[in-house]
Amino acid sequence: MHLSDIAHPNQLHGLSIRQLQQIARQIREKHLETVAATGGHLGPGLGVVELTLGLYQTLDLDRDKVIWDVGHQAYPHKLITGRYHNFHTLRQKDGVAGYLKRCENKFDHFGAGHASTSISAALGMALARDAKGEKFKTVAVIGDGALTGGMALEAINHAGHLPKTNLLVVLNDNEMSISPNVGAIPRYLNKMRLSPPVQFISDNFEEQFKHIPFVGDELERIKEGMKRLAVSKVGAVFEELGFTYMGPVDGHNLEELIATFQQAHQIIGPVLVHVATVKGKGYEMAEKDQVGYHAQTPFNLATGKAIPSNKPKPPSYAKVFSHTLVKLAEQNPKIIGITAAMATGTGLDKLQSKLPNQYIDVGIAEQHAVTLSAGLACEGMRPVVAIYSTFLQRGYDQIVHDVCIQNLPVFFCLDRAGIVGADGPTHQGMYDIAYLRCIPNMVLMAPKDEAELQQMVVTGIEYTDGPIAMRFPRGNGHGVPLMEEGWETLEIGKGEILRQGDDVLIIGYGTMVYPGMQAAEILSEHGIEASVINARFVKPLDTELILPLAQQIGKVVTLEEGCLMGGFGSAVAEALLDANVVVPVKRLGVPDVLVDHATPDQSYATLGLTSEQIADNILQAFFKKELATVK
Repeated sequence: MHLSDIAHPNQLHGLSIRQLQQIARQIREKHLETVAATGGHLGPGLGVVELTLGLYQTLDLDRDKVIWDVGHQAYPHKLITGRYHNFHTLRQKDGVAGYLKRCENKFDHFGAGHASTSISAALGMALARDAKGEKFKTVAVIGDGALTGGMALEAINHAGHLPKTNLLVVLNDNEMSISPNVGAIPRYLNKMRLSPPVQFISDNFEEQFKHIPFVGDELERIKEGMKRLAVSKVGAVFEELGFTYMGPVDGHNLEELIATFQQAHQIIGPVLVHVATVKGKGYEMAEKDQVGYHAQTPFNLATGKAIPSNKPKPPSYAKVFSHTLVKLAEQNPKIIGITAAMATGTGLDKLQSKLPNQYIDVGIAEQHAVTLSAGLACEGMRPVVAIYSTFLQRGYDQIVHDVCIQNLPVFFCLDRAGIVGADGPTHQGMYDIAYLRCIPNMVLMAPKDEAELQQMVVTGIEYTDGPIAMRFPRGNGHGVPLMEEGWETLEIGKGEILRQGDDVLIIGYGTMVYPGMQAAEILSEHGIEASVINARFVKPLDTELILPLAQQIGKVVTLEEGCLMGGFGSAVAEALLDANVVVPVKRLGVPDVLVDHATPDQSYATLGLTSEQIADNILQAFFKKELATVK
């Protein structure tokens, strides 16, 4: 049987170990070939190929449910659940999603974009099953990195209290998440894995005993027995929490995996199977560099190097943010950069490298990151919390209660704000303007380009009257000149006027300022002259600048790369109403829809946010009579 013939995971039943190994090789080949062409997550899926095949051999997937924690480790799952023939469309518009989606495939039982959710979801399904008197197996597959998230521990605590609820948790232990794991739990797992008895067995046991005749035939069995004894303390922790513990199991040994899973299914109550895997397994470069090959842009399979762009690009916003923060931190030891397991993505790996004592990685624990920063601020430190817009949603209660109510000077830096492209709805930074704008004491700002970002980093660190947040996009800047030092702070709540005209007022926020300027030039070709404001701040809003111009010009357009409901345009409209300035307002941004995976340019076009579409929208909204005259 070839991988391309598999449309249903139950087709794996009855295959020999040799046949399954052939399928495993084909999965890796297809996975590598696809990600090399399209870009995407590489290491996580390569590491769980045998785990997936071994687990699915023991399940009836017409009834049983597997819940994957973070969908990018489920690419092998996608390849054996009917998506082989369109897998080449991975993360492309209208193609296979990079994460699990219930609407994409009946075997995607729970959407998986953010970490640490699988055990909670699987336990909920198990409890529903029991309440309805149904019979099926429920399995959660979670990485050791995701165990640093409090939600996973909450779910384990709950499940361990239900001795008659059948639930299988598969711990995929590869010592990694996106960045190297931090915290007591990964350290404990690693300590057991690298304990002197295990190292002795690995390094010396075979050499010392292989020549003793009566030992030779039993060598592997004795080695495994001693290893299990050495790491038994890992199991003791989970046993104390109410789980039956099994493992550690070689995550690339199909026979051992199948036998262990079959045994686990016979046990009543919650069971945890500890599986040791290698992230990036089967691709040497990914095995050696597990951080770099977690996810890749399109790359050359033979060399492992990224395919170069046709033309040089300006530095990314994340790189400019990182460089500026390091420069400031070198001069101010009170600055502490905080990340939630995303050192490389946020650029804080540079701070970690240069100033390790001013860097904290809390693991996949955004709630803890926020309250930790509040504690640091209480003691006079300058915490800079760098978390993706979509991930900061997970720490919302802490933003409200622990930071804003106490009016603590925490600086939130929200990377990946707005359209993020191929990662899809789980990662689009659509809501931060709306969810932060409504909280008292919070200041919100967004740069129009990378030079203004530098000024906002300084502004955020210097601002000590309360919390302040800056959103900035994924991707590269505009190529404007940058400064190495001497940055000036911006006046809080003050925008700037970039272009003057009497026919329409365009107010852009953050990334939409440049498209607004381009739209103004297009309008000028139609004889319509626009004023353009770079708002800089949505809270406080520069009403001293906006209100007189709005009243004078009489037509207002707002531009934002975020949800329209409660967003920047809403803030402008509210300010106009509160001041009794009654003028028509056209809000352009992201409507009440989920933005699916596609390239950013495709998403902008779908949402009507290209400069040409903005100009056309303005013409249709305010200047139909002029258009008719021209025609």
